[in-house]
Amino acid sequence: MVPNLQIRCFGNGSQFTRRQFLQISGLSSLSFLLGGCGAPILEDVVGKLSEPLNQKFEALIFKSQKPVPEFSQSEIQPQALIVNSFRGTPIIDPAKYRLIVDGEVNHPLSLSMIEIQSLPLTSMIIRHVCVEGWAAIVQWGGIRLRDIVALAQPQENVKYAYFQSADGYYSSWDIASAMHPQTLLAYQKNGEPLPPDNGAPLRLAAPIKLGYKQSKWVTRITLVSHLLPRQGYWEDQGYEWFAGL
Repeated sequence: MVPNLQIRCFGNGSQFTRRQFLQISGLSSLSFLLGGCGAPILEDVVGKLSEPLNQKFEALIFKSQKPVPEFSQSEIQPQALIVNSFRGTPIIDPAKYRLIVDGEVNHPLSLSMIEIQSLPLTSMIIRHVCVEGWAAIVQWGGIRLRDIVALAQPQENVKYAYFQSADGYYSSWDIASAMHPQTLLAYQKNGEPLPPDNGAPLRLAAPIKLGYKQSKWVTRITLVSHLLPRQGYWEDQGYEWFAGL
């Protein structure tokens, strides 16, 4: 069961529950739409009707360029990050790995890890929050996702980013969250090369999304203008689609 998550109001620092937000906004009776319900009979309905609700929801609670406060080196919890996997850790040869960026872009990409690691390195110490109820303070190092998106030259109507992983896992983000300055494609953990169990050679890491949105072993990013019926592995089973912190 997904816990009753809290929403942070960036304007004044106060917090209230997501359920309270839905009640205040008058959307409580439609909250299943915000969850990206994946029941087959509702897939097309959710894909078409949830977009404006999710965009309104996002605009009210999310500041796309506001950094989240980070932690100090002394606060890192090296043993606290629990390894969760979808189908076990896939075997990936880093020398043969390619990150594909396609969809509604003017310049599709196929990048090797050498090319990715030649881009500016960004490091951040943030809290990874799992929907299961645990959290870990981790230092991630990698490239800003927005730098990769910029290289692909997205078309003006792009609103969503889809992520495909080597193990078959998939998820989708709103483009504003993808372009947040602290959304990384990470290849380092706590100053060392990212371990395979934690998503090497490349994984998503961000302080603005729950753990199940932070795909590991990312192999493809597809930029699109509309949500597709398959919105994410867990999202299609009823988990919340936006999953913001």
